[in-house]
Amino acid sequence: MIIQRLMTTASTLVLGVRVDAVDAEQALDRIGELVESGGRHLVATVNPEFIMRARRDPDFARVLESADLCLPDGWGVTWAAQRLGSPLPARVTGIDLIDPLAARAAERGWRVFLLGAAPGVAEQVATILRDRHPGLAVAGTHAGVAGPEGDAESVRLITAARPDILLVAYGHPRQELWIDRNRERLPSFVGIGVGGAFDYLSGRVARAPGWMRRAGLEWLYRLFRQPWRAGRMVALPAFALEVLRSRG
Repeated sequence: MIIQRLMTTASTLVLGVRVDAVDAEQALDRIGELVESGGRHLVATVNPEFIMRARRDPDFARVLESADLCLPDGWGVTWAAQRLGSPLPARVTGIDLIDPLAARAAERGWRVFLLGAAPGVAEQVATILRDRHPGLAVAGTHAGVAGPEGDAESVRLITAARPDILLVAYGHPRQELWIDRNRERLPSFVGIGVGGAFDYLSGRVARAPGWMRRAGLEWLYRLFRQPWRAGRMVALPAFALEVLRSRG
Protein backbone atom coordinates (compact mmCIF):
# COMPACT_ATOMS: atom_id res chain seq x y z
CA MET A 1 0.00 0.00 0.00
CA ILE A 2 1.60 3.28 -1.15
CA ILE A 3 0.48 6.45 0.60
CA GLN A 4 1.44 10.09 0.09
CA ARG A 5 3.61 11.86 2.68
CA LEU A 6 3.75 15.66 2.60
CA MET A 7 4.15 17.02 -0.94
CA THR A 8 6.72 14.90 -2.67
CA THR A 9 7.47 11.74 -0.68
CA ALA A 10 5.54 8.53 -1.27
CA SER A 11 5.61 5.98 1.53
CA THR A 12 4.76 2.41 2.32
CA LEU A 13 3.73 0.76 5.56
CA VAL A 14 5.82 -2.18 6.77
CA LEU A 15 4.00 -3.91 9.64
CA GLY A 16 2.33 -0.60 10.44
CA VAL A 17 5.50 1.53 10.39
CA ARG A 18 5.92 4.15 7.68
CA VAL A 19 8.94 3.88 5.41
CA ASP A 20 9.48 6.54 2.76
CA ALA A 21 10.14 5.52 -0.82
CA VAL A 22 13.37 7.39 -1.51
CA ASP A 23 16.82 6.58 -2.80
CA ALA A 24 19.98 8.25 -1.45
CA GLU A 25 19.81 11.26 -3.77
CA GLN A 26 16.13 11.85 -3.01
CA ALA A 27 16.87 11.54 0.71
CA LEU A 28 19.55 14.24 0.43
CA ASP A 29 17.15 16.47 -1.50
CA ARG A 30 14.44 15.98 1.11
CA ILE A 31 16.85 16.73 3.97
CA GLY A 32 17.87 19.88 2.11
CA GLU A 33 14.22 20.93 1.88
CA LEU A 34 13.84 20.41 5.62
CA VAL A 35 16.96 22.46 6.36
CA GLU A 36 15.81 25.31 4.16
CA SER A 37 12.26 25.26 5.56
CA GLY A 38 13.40 25.96 9.12
CA GLY A 39 11.65 24.35 12.07
CA ARG A 40 12.62 21.26 14.00
CA HIS A 41 12.69 17.97 12.12
CA LEU A 42 13.42 14.29 12.72
CA VAL A 43 14.86 11.87 10.19
CA ALA A 44 14.75 8.19 11.22
CA THR A 45 16.73 5.34 9.65
CA VAL A 46 14.22 2.50 9.91
CA ASN A 47 15.40 -1.11 10.07
CA PRO A 48 13.66 -4.31 11.22
CA GLU A 49 14.67 -3.70 14.85
CA PHE A 50 12.95 -0.31 14.70
CA ILE A 51 9.79 -1.89 13.37
CA MET A 52 9.66 -4.67 15.95
CA ARG A 53 10.36 -2.17 18.73
CA ALA A 54 7.56 0.11 17.51
CA ARG A 55 5.11 -2.81 17.58
CA ARG A 56 5.60 -3.25 21.33
CA ASP A 57 6.50 0.32 22.35
CA PRO A 58 3.73 2.88 21.66
CA ASP A 59 5.97 5.83 22.54
CA PHE A 60 8.61 4.79 20.02
CA ALA A 61 5.88 4.16 17.44
CA ARG A 62 4.60 7.70 18.04
CA VAL A 63 8.08 9.16 17.54
CA LEU A 64 8.56 7.31 14.24
CA GLU A 65 5.16 8.45 13.03
CA SER A 66 6.11 12.05 13.83
CA ALA A 67 9.32 11.83 11.76
CA ASP A 68 9.53 14.01 8.68
CA LEU A 69 11.47 11.32 6.84
CA CYS A 70 11.75 7.57 7.52
CA LEU A 71 14.60 6.11 5.52
CA PRO A 72 14.68 2.41 4.49
CA ASP A 73 17.77 1.29 6.43
CA GLY A 74 18.36 -2.45 6.27
CA TRP A 75 17.83 -5.15 3.70
CA GLY A 76 15.05 -6.59 5.83
CA VAL A 77 12.95 -3.47 5.27
CA THR A 78 13.42 -3.42 1.50
CA TRP A 79 12.75 -7.19 1.35
CA ALA A 80 9.57 -6.76 3.38
CA ALA A 81 8.30 -3.90 1.24
CA GLN A 82 8.89 -6.00 -1.90
CA ARG A 83 7.19 -8.98 -0.30
CA LEU A 84 4.21 -6.86 0.73
CA GLY A 85 3.77 -5.55 -2.79
CA SER A 86 5.17 -2.02 -2.34
CA PRO A 87 8.82 -2.13 -3.45
CA LEU A 88 11.13 0.64 -2.32
CA PRO A 89 13.64 2.22 -4.72
CA ALA A 90 16.75 1.61 -2.61
CA ARG A 91 18.26 0.98 0.79
CA VAL A 92 19.46 4.20 2.47
CA THR A 93 21.58 3.62 5.57
CA GLY A 94 22.69 6.20 8.08
CA ILE A 95 26.36 5.43 7.63
CA ASP A 96 26.17 5.63 3.82
CA LEU A 97 24.27 8.92 4.04
CA ILE A 98 26.77 10.82 6.20
CA ASP A 99 29.54 11.32 3.66
CA PRO A 100 27.36 12.65 0.80
CA LEU A 101 25.41 14.70 3.32
CA ALA A 102 28.67 16.25 4.53
CA ALA A 103 29.59 17.01 0.92
CA ARG A 104 26.28 18.76 0.36
CA ALA A 105 26.57 20.61 3.67
CA ALA A 106 30.00 21.92 2.64
CA GLU A 107 28.56 23.04 -0.70
CA ARG A 108 25.47 24.71 0.79
CA GLY A 109 27.06 26.13 3.93
CA TRP A 110 25.01 24.02 6.36
CA ARG A 111 26.42 23.67 9.85
CA VAL A 112 26.68 20.14 11.27
CA PHE A 113 26.85 19.01 14.91
CA LEU A 114 27.91 15.47 15.91
CA LEU A 115 26.37 14.11 19.11
CA GLY A 116 26.97 10.70 20.67
CA ALA A 117 29.33 7.69 20.58
CA ALA A 118 32.18 7.28 23.08
CA PRO A 119 34.21 10.32 24.19
CA GLY A 120 36.53 11.45 21.43
CA VAL A 121 34.87 9.52 18.61
CA ALA A 122 32.72 12.40 17.31
CA GLU A 123 35.85 14.57 17.23
CA GLN A 124 37.63 11.94 15.13
CA VAL A 125 34.73 11.78 12.71
CA ALA A 126 34.59 15.57 12.49
CA THR A 127 38.27 15.67 11.50
CA ILE A 128 37.75 12.95 8.87
CA LEU A 129 34.76 14.73 7.35
CA ARG A 130 36.52 18.10 7.28
CA ASP A 131 39.49 16.51 5.51
CA ARG A 132 37.23 14.89 2.93
CA HIS A 133 35.07 17.95 2.41
CA PRO A 134 37.00 21.21 2.70
CA GLY A 135 34.76 24.03 3.83
CA LEU A 136 32.50 21.79 5.90
CA ALA A 137 31.38 23.71 8.97
CA VAL A 138 31.31 21.36 11.96
CA ALA A 139 29.46 23.46 14.50
CA GLY A 140 30.44 21.21 17.39
CA THR A 141 30.87 17.71 18.78
CA HIS A 142 29.83 16.17 22.08
CA ALA A 143 29.62 12.61 23.37
CA GLY A 144 26.95 13.53 25.88
CA VAL A 145 24.60 11.10 27.58
CA ALA A 146 21.62 9.47 25.88
CA GLY A 147 19.39 9.66 28.95
CA PRO A 148 17.57 12.72 30.30
CA GLU A 149 20.31 13.30 32.88
CA GLY A 150 22.58 14.56 30.11
CA ASP A 151 20.04 16.69 28.26
CA ALA A 152 20.79 20.06 29.84
CA GLU A 153 24.48 20.06 28.90
CA SER A 154 23.88 18.74 25.39
CA VAL A 155 21.07 21.21 24.73
CA ARG A 156 23.22 24.07 25.98
CA LEU A 157 26.09 23.19 23.64
CA ILE A 158 23.86 22.58 20.62
CA THR A 159 21.87 25.77 21.18
CA ALA A 160 25.10 27.79 21.34
CA ALA A 161 26.39 26.10 18.15
CA ARG A 162 23.13 26.58 16.19
CA PRO A 163 23.64 23.73 13.70
CA ASP A 164 21.44 23.12 10.69
CA ILE A 165 21.94 19.35 10.92
CA LEU A 166 22.33 17.34 14.12
CA LEU A 167 23.68 13.78 13.74
CA VAL A 168 22.83 11.71 16.83
CA ALA A 169 24.71 8.43 17.36
CA TYR A 170 23.11 6.82 20.42
CA GLY A 171 21.52 3.82 18.71
CA HIS A 172 17.81 3.18 18.58
CA PRO A 173 15.52 3.94 20.29
CA ARG A 174 17.62 6.30 22.41
CA GLN A 175 18.67 8.62 19.60
CA GLU A 176 15.13 9.10 18.27
CA LEU A 177 13.78 9.55 21.80
CA TRP A 178 16.55 12.09 22.48
CA ILE A 179 15.59 14.17 19.44
CA ASP A 180 11.88 13.94 20.26
CA ARG A 181 12.40 14.81 23.93
CA ASN A 182 14.56 17.84 23.21
CA ARG A 183 13.06 19.02 19.94
CA GLU A 184 11.27 22.05 21.36
CA ARG A 185 14.27 23.12 23.44
CA LEU A 186 16.53 23.59 20.42
CA PRO A 187 16.63 26.14 17.60
CA SER A 188 15.63 24.99 14.11
CA PHE A 189 17.50 21.86 13.01
CA VAL A 190 17.23 18.54 11.21
CA GLY A 191 18.03 15.72 13.63
CA ILE A 192 19.12 12.40 12.13
CA GLY A 193 19.66 9.22 14.15
CA VAL A 194 22.73 7.45 12.74
CA GLY A 195 23.25 4.54 15.15
CA GLY A 196 26.81 3.23 15.20
CA ALA A 197 27.91 5.25 12.16
CA PHE A 198 30.53 7.27 14.08
CA ASP A 199 32.26 4.07 15.20
CA TYR A 200 32.45 2.84 11.60
CA LEU A 201 33.57 6.16 10.14
CA SER A 202 36.27 6.58 12.78
CA GLY A 203 37.59 3.09 12.11
CA ARG A 204 36.93 1.88 15.65
CA VAL A 205 34.64 -0.81 14.28
CA ALA A 206 35.26 -2.57 10.95
CA ARG A 207 32.39 -2.62 8.48
CA ALA A 208 31.40 -5.70 6.50
CA PRO A 209 33.08 -6.17 3.10
CA GLY A 210 31.21 -4.68 0.16
CA TRP A 211 30.11 -8.05 -1.19
CA MET A 212 28.45 -8.92 2.12
CA ARG A 213 26.65 -5.59 2.21
CA ARG A 214 25.43 -6.04 -1.36
CA ALA A 215 24.23 -9.56 -0.52
CA GLY A 216 22.31 -8.36 2.52
CA LEU A 217 24.63 -10.19 4.94
CA GLU A 218 26.00 -7.22 6.87
CA TRP A 219 24.02 -8.37 9.92
CA LEU A 220 25.92 -11.69 9.88
CA TYR A 221 29.28 -9.91 9.79
CA ARG A 222 28.23 -7.69 12.69
CA LEU A 223 27.14 -10.71 14.69
CA PHE A 224 30.48 -12.44 14.06
CA ARG A 225 32.50 -9.37 15.06
CA GLN A 226 30.18 -8.32 17.90
CA PRO A 227 28.63 -11.43 19.51
CA TRP A 228 26.93 -9.24 22.13
CA ARG A 229 24.51 -8.21 19.37
CA ALA A 230 22.93 -11.70 19.43
CA GLY A 231 20.19 -10.56 21.78
CA ARG A 232 19.20 -7.80 19.37
CA MET A 233 19.37 -10.09 16.35
CA VAL A 234 16.46 -12.18 17.58
CA ALA A 235 14.24 -9.43 16.19
CA LEU A 236 15.21 -10.43 12.63
CA PRO A 237 13.56 -13.89 12.42
CA ALA A 238 10.54 -12.54 14.32
CA PHE A 239 10.30 -9.71 11.80
CA ALA A 240 10.52 -12.09 8.85
CA LEU A 241 7.79 -14.32 10.29
CA GLU A 242 5.49 -11.35 10.83
CA VAL A 243 6.00 -10.21 7.24
CA LEU A 244 5.29 -13.69 5.88
CA ARG A 245 2.16 -13.98 8.03
CA SER A 246 0.86 -10.58 7.00
CA ARG A 247 1.31 -11.45 3.34
CA GLY A 248 -0.49 -14.72 3.75
